[in-house]
Amino acid sequence: MTLRWVIPCLLLAAAVTAGASDATAQTTGVGPYYATPSWDQTFPSSQRFMVLTNLGSAAVLDRETGLVWERSPDAAIVTWYAALASCTQRAIGGRKGWRLPSVYELSSLMDPSVPSPGPLLPAGHPFTGFVPNGPGAFFWTSTSFSDPPLLAWEMTFALNDGAATALKEMFSFRAWCVRSASSQAQ
Repeated sequence: MTLRWVIPCLLLAAAVTAGASDATAQTTGVGPYYATPSWDQTFPSSQRFMVLTNLGSAAVLDRETGLVWERSPDAAIVTWYAALASCTQRAIGGRKGWRLPSVYELSSLMDPSVPSPGPLLPAGHPFTGFVPNGPGAFFWTSTSFSDPPLLAWEMTFALNDGAATALKEMFSFRAWCVRSASSQAQ
């Protein structure tokens, strides 16, 4: 049996063993615990996110997208350029290779059905460090709006149903770092 078939068989066996109950969903782990990422798949809220104990529980795998997010975004309020640099230089869970997410990646975390003041994240999410109002509720994305980047997209998880807004890069908001197989922002 080739490795190509072994992993799906192991995943299927684990799924059958665990059953379909949300109550038994694994929310932490250290091994091969995720399906091949695909932006068209969905998981129940209780199974979507997994705190990565092998990264000191400082990072969270989003099983829908395959992206790994820092569990608690930095509280510092910084300009867009500082946010880009901050993620590039950061070591989270003892690992480098982090970056500022694109506007599409950051919006993939948003659950628009959550009522304001939020945070507008799926029920049962494992993230911490959110504030309800003010600059701490807003996050920069790596997506610039103009060339040269005089404007960049930011998003809030607390107000206006999570609307993204293009603002001058000299404004100050938070950086929420992400890690993926690709080092380039989408």
